[in-house]
Amino acid sequence: MKRALLFTLSWLVLHLVCAQYERPALLPFPQKVEWKDGFGNLASTRLSVPDSLMKIVHHQLNDLGCTIEQKSDMYLEIKMVEALKDVPTNQDEAYHLTINANNISIKAVTKTGVYRAFQTINQLVIKQGADLIAPNCHIVDWPAFRIRGFMHDVGRSYIPVEELKKQIALLSQFKINVFHWHLTEDIAWRLESKVFPQLNDSSNFGRQAGKYYTIGESKDLVKFCQEHHVLLIPEIDMPGHSAAFTRALGHDMQSAEGMKLLKQLMDEVCEVFADVPYLHIGTDEVKFTNPDFVPEMVAYIRDKGMKVISWNPGWQYKPGEIDMIQMWSSRGQLHPGIPAIDSRLHYINHFDTFADIVALYNSNVAGVSEGSADVAGSIVAIWNDRYVDETKQVIAENGFYPAMLTLAESTWQGGRDKYFYKQGTLLGPEDSEAFKSFKDFEERMLFFKEQTFYDEPFAYVKQTNVKWRITDAFPNNGDLSQAFPPEKKLQKTFEYQDDAYSTHEVTGAGIYLRHAWGTLIPGFYAHPQPNHTAYAYTWVYSPIQQEAGIYVRFQNYGRSEKDLPPPQGKWDYKESRIWLNDKHIQPPVWENTHAVKSNEISLRNENWEGRPPIQVQLNKGWNKLMLKLPIGEFTSPEVRLVKWMFNAVLVTTDGHQALDNIVYSPDKDFKTVENE
Repeated sequence: MKRALLFTLSWLVLHLVCAQYERPALLPFPQKVEWKDGFGNLASTRLSVPDSLMKIVHHQLNDLGCTIEQKSDMYLEIKMVEALKDVPTNQDEAYHLTINANNISIKAVTKTGVYRAFQTINQLVIKQGADLIAPNCHIVDWPAFRIRGFMHDVGRSYIPVEELKKQIALLSQFKINVFHWHLTEDIAWRLESKVFPQLNDSSNFGRQAGKYYTIGESKDLVKFCQEHHVLLIPEIDMPGHSAAFTRALGHDMQSAEGMKLLKQLMDEVCEVFADVPYLHIGTDEVKFTNPDFVPEMVAYIRDKGMKVISWNPGWQYKPGEIDMIQMWSSRGQLHPGIPAIDSRLHYINHFDTFADIVALYNSNVAGVSEGSADVAGSIVAIWNDRYVDETKQVIAENGFYPAMLTLAESTWQGGRDKYFYKQGTLLGPEDSEAFKSFKDFEERMLFFKEQTFYDEPFAYVKQTNVKWRITDAFPNNGDLSQAFPPEKKLQKTFEYQDDAYSTHEVTGAGIYLRHAWGTLIPGFYAHPQPNHTAYAYTWVYSPIQQEAGIYVRFQNYGRSEKDLPPPQGKWDYKESRIWLNDKHIQPPVWENTHAVKSNEISLRNENWEGRPPIQVQLNKGWNKLMLKLPIGEFTSPEVRLVKWMFNAVLVTTDGHQALDNIVYSPDKDFKTVENE
């Protein structure tokens, strides 16, 4: 009787768990999902799997915590097929997945498709004691774009191999499938050479001397990527960004002797990366003095059995002369007959953690909603022209993991109808489909922040509930300290009906009044003008008096800029200010105090991602939060890309999460608050 009762209770618990997670947090969300009643328990399973897949299956089941038992009631069946119906593109990564009470079925065309299916299974499973519960479902899934990746500029900022492996392993769980390894730069040649060891001599490094990747490490990383079904694309930049080559070997790459030496070097590089299909050769930001250089080097590398990728703008190719181009600036263009990777506005070293994520989520790739022969996909890039003290700072300052999960979702799903240029960085009205879609994605991303990335730098917090009113901009005639009606009435009220200006509601923790790239990317103001001052305000309802943190900034310091730190006692060079309950929130003490621009001075706490939140106290009831947002000219001697923007969001005192028991309401219209 007791055993029967325990079984019944266990059955009820499992059903309650399944009901609670009727729609698990899947990311990227599959193309087609049909949820069904009931659940399966994957704690143990029998197998019907081709021998060629046994290694993958054992590894994936082991990671999942599932044991293989011949007498198990659960049955895992994998079938390799020539084609999957209902899959319009990219069959090599597609899969069918069906979970029933006693059966799991996977169909795929390739091993990679099977691997992708297991990543979805991992997200479906809920661990409940010794049980691994997954809702019954049928999934038909495929990527809209065949390239979905990230690039690290390790030429400027060395990242240890173990860190790279960790990132590759983590992101492969979200179906990221490309790691672009930018190995060489003016600053340093980071790939070991046995042929020309002087390339790795510390005297020839401009930064992080002696830090490079051995041939053994490089080959091992290739193998690691293959195990995680990630394509490694090594890049040896030529003929530009090659001062390290010239310093070490004494010849410009485009000279006759330089080309001779470079070909010997390519013999070695192609052997190191013999197990990858592509070699990226750069060709960006350089004056071509030798018209034979690029065609000759492309032909030489192709003769070794490798395909070649080149930046665009760069060398001008005709179809057949290059295997793929990678667009890197707004001037990059598609070339019919040449597959393209879109990285034009995907330089997250310039991104704001909040606003640009919205644009990345909503943006299509190269103007199309689904990949084609001419559009391969997208790569997010981190260029650290500015020196970085430690790898953790690279990941945190650039919002790496939030950006990668965003790209994982948008490039797998596809279906976006606008590019960065048109859709901009604003969340839009709450009743819009775009807002609802992003909100759903945000919830899933934050779920994985806690589940998968808890111990990793992951600065993003919830922003879809953060609401503001922003005023019309007042002309300040260059006097950035000038006060206008909202500030003059600071001690009175936010009721501005009698003043001759308007306010407009906007949502988000990061708002560009004018984007870093000007009007190329739409911001809050359709026609932003220099020498103006705006104000943003909201009310925050707190059910209790409580300590909180607040993340604030008025200038996102790009990781590719030599910008000077703010003056002590000020938030920036623009006279920006913020008040909570009429009390000015003081900026932190800036750790950097240098007055001479340099890329060799690491960012410290200029960006909020590099410092703890400022501690504040919220009163019980309504709290006033107001920001002053002046702008002078859009360039300045201290900061090259002057960003008319702000970040502000209340968080837990440790800064890990958004404060979740508050309500933002610019109009104090929270109807459920008692006595209001």
